[in-house]
Amino acid sequence: MNNLNHLIQKILIFRQKRNWEKFHNPKNLAISLSIEANELLEKFQWLNEKESQEIIKNQNLKKEIEEEIADVFYYILLLSYDLKIDLEKAFKEKMKENEKKYPVKKAKGKALKYNKL
Repeated sequence: MNNLNHLIQKILIFRQKRNWEKFHNPKNLAISLSIEANELLEKFQWLNEKESQEIIKNQNLKKEIEEEIADVFYYILLLSYDLKIDLEKAFKEKMKENEKKYPVKKAKGKALKYNKL
């Protein structure tokens, strides 16, 4: 069993013990994922670039960010499980697509969308 499957099983047991399956439809999970991602974003709100890079020095803020990232990961795993998406396969396929969209010769050192390269 790979690590993702192990983590998904932990999530499923957690959910089952609380009888939350009835609340966890794809729409609600996608909303929850977005909310958690925005809670992560909120940790960076009003920070300048340097301050955002120095978060690692602030253990309290780093811990808060770690927790928000874990929440985002939780919903990604659960949503992908419920929609029967092989997350590892989807990721690998998306990376192949990105490599085509952003070839090194065109994209290196540029922060442009693929259609602007």
